[in-house]
Amino acid sequence: SRRARYLLATLLGIGLAFIYVPMAIVILNSFNTSKTFSWPPQSLSLTWWGKIGNSAGLYDSIISSIKVGIGATAIALLLGTCIAFAVSRYNFYGKNTLSLLVIFPIALPGVVTGIALNTTLHTLLDPMQKELALWTIVIGHATFCIVVVYNNVLARLRRLGGTFEEASQDLGANAFQTFRYVTLPLISSAL
Repeated sequence: SRRARYLLATLLGIGLAFIYVPMAIVILNSFNTSKTFSWPPQSLSLTWWGKIGNSAGLYDSIISSIKVGIGATAIALLLGTCIAFAVSRYNFYGKNTLSLLVIFPIALPGVVTGIALNTTLHTLLDPMQKELALWTIVIGHATFCIVVVYNNVLARLRRLGGTFEEASQDLGANAFQTFRYVTLPLISSAL
């Protein structure tokens, strides 16, 4: 009904305002000349943005972020795809448990998963007198990324079925050729 549409549109507007108005205020305040938060800003300046560009740690943090992103993506693509293939193509004991364990990190609140990873890594590294490092951040990010890859690839493999792979093998292709020339192009958009 017309009344329901107006009500839903109003609720949507309130929800979007709840999300975006505070972000807009923070962005606008980043141009404030004052060192402390003041609203409304008395004058606008690019001073703080210029100081970011001169920060020595900025470029190191960008490089670290790129390394973490590439590492987590590589791990997630490899493990998520392998697990999705195992779950979709084979029957084995614990298949549903494996699927649940893969989805668990994204089903739990991020704080719970982060605390669990921190505790696990400290339990493993402390006896060896090792510190947390960049590779531990890669592992943390990969645990969330694996879920995304797994869900996408599993959905695509279930939609495809196994007929294309069977046809490829009937025509004489081995498992690697079938994956490279048939399966990988069909699942590439999911990856």
